[in-house]
Amino acid sequence: MSDRHWMRMIVGYVRPHRGPFLAAATLLLASSVLGLAQPLAAKALIDHLTDGLGVGRPLAWLTGLVLVAAVLLGLGNYLILRTAEAVTLDGRRGLVRHLLRLTVPALQRQAPGDLLARVAGDTMLLRQVASQSLIDLFTGAVMLLGALVLMAIVDLTLLVVTVVVGLLLVLIMKLLMPRIRDAALRSQESVGEIGAALERALGAFTTMKASGAEVAEVARIDGAAVTAYRQGVSLARWGSVAGTSAGLAIQIAFLVVLGVGGARVAGGAMPVSALVAFLLYVAYLSQPVMQLIGAGTYLQVGRAALTRIAEIDALPTEPLLFDRGEMASGPPATVVFEGVGFRYPDRDEPALSDLTLTVPAGGLTALVGPSGSGKTTVLALIERFHEPQHGRILVDGRPLTDWPLRDLRAAIGYVEQDVSVLAGTLRENITYAAPGVSDEQIHEVLRTTRLEPLLDRLGGDLDAPVRHRGLSLSGGERQRIAVARALLRQPRLLLLDEVTSQLDATNEAALREVIQEISRRTTVIVVAHRLSTVLAADQIVVLDNGTARSAGSHPDLVRTDSLYATLAAEQTLA
Repeated sequence: MSDRHWMRMIVGYVRPHRGPFLAAATLLLASSVLGLAQPLAAKALIDHLTDGLGVGRPLAWLTGLVLVAAVLLGLGNYLILRTAEAVTLDGRRGLVRHLLRLTVPALQRQAPGDLLARVAGDTMLLRQVASQSLIDLFTGAVMLLGALVLMAIVDLTLLVVTVVVGLLLVLIMKLLMPRIRDAALRSQESVGEIGAALERALGAFTTMKASGAEVAEVARIDGAAVTAYRQGVSLARWGSVAGTSAGLAIQIAFLVVLGVGGARVAGGAMPVSALVAFLLYVAYLSQPVMQLIGAGTYLQVGRAALTRIAEIDALPTEPLLFDRGEMASGPPATVVFEGVGFRYPDRDEPALSDLTLTVPAGGLTALVGPSGSGKTTVLALIERFHEPQHGRILVDGRPLTDWPLRDLRAAIGYVEQDVSVLAGTLRENITYAAPGVSDEQIHEVLRTTRLEPLLDRLGGDLDAPVRHRGLSLSGGERQRIAVARALLRQPRLLLLDEVTSQLDATNEAALREVIQEISRRTTVIVVAHRLSTVLAADQIVVLDNGTARSAGSHPDLVRTDSLYATLAAEQTLA
């Protein structure tokens, strides 16, 4: 990421909060200015003591400067920390909105654990970078410049000595900052790798247990944690070198000024009060110098975090879609594939090759065929999760590319093969796509999908909790919840991917009746490996190697298509 790009990102995060940000900067700058005046007040106090004058007034001024500076510092720090929290909130909101708008292929290429680390961890760094570091950079620079001006007023010769030492520190920092930036980026990436490794283990928890792979997964996560530790130590090492170099430079400057200044006092070239004031300014320089070093270090850390956020921002997204309560109405839809070809980016063989088929309005169309023949891909293309490389798909005679995603997906109900049951209540899961429906509609769809026994088991309470990923439910119950969720949308086109794969014979027969009933009022496309699910389909399309080799009813295909006849024979349906 270029310097201009990441600085624009920081400014973009801060701009909505520029009012409180500038107020905090003003308060902290005022505190710093009062701090700059304190050595001069101390010089006046020493001069009054040396000349035998009263010290009440200069002592009162010095005390007032200290107290007011402390109050302004406290107010400024509170305001900037509050602003920092607001910047972090905006960063997280923006990143989450962007993540949820990613295209399906873009999201599938990312590790979920790493994405979580970016939302939780990288945005946290915005709190330090986009607020406190900028303030420290600004106030530190002003304080340094002001101190140098006042030091020039006190004694120009000693200022030259101090600047020479300071230039040496600048050279050291120029060499260290790129190393700090690289270490910070590697450290953040390592944290993301921990999240990805942990998500892998938790996502296949039962598989891990059944395989006895706990030790292997612990070793994998431990390896990622050790890598993060090493990168963190590397970052700490270079940051420590930077801080130590700054402190050492201040100490060297103090000793050199003390030696040169002492000689000038002894020679009568400057009064003792001027040397004391100058030494106070040299000591005072440690604050703005350390502020600048700290700000530079955190800005490099922030640059690493912003680089990772920018990587997500660069991923392709879809436009904002409809509110989940919005549903389409209308007659059953027609679907036509015209010479459609599609290949997944990470595969050499095409998933679909010159696929041509027609799904009439209303009725049940089943897609069957061996694994890898392209059945699920057909549904994904209709939903526009992916775009075909050639050919076109029409819904109601209108190319999919002419459909706004808002309208297209509002008209479709989709039940994927790996159904999702969310942590929450049964009501929230059933009404996830249609939250405004009545209890009567919910109970009706529960009866339709044979989920009444589940409701009874939950005490008849629609608001009974369902555990994360539906772990308290059977596979069949999870599938029927997904079907019920789709039915409440009252879609014009219903896509069902292997919805009976985890059902016993009784529940499969019940759900088969449901699907046939639904097909009387809407268009239903079913992907099925178990042919018993689709024996009564109006049209069965046999896919093989990404093409439609035949279409017809079950009896016709058993007679005319050898592949279908083989599939039927294997399932004792011939």
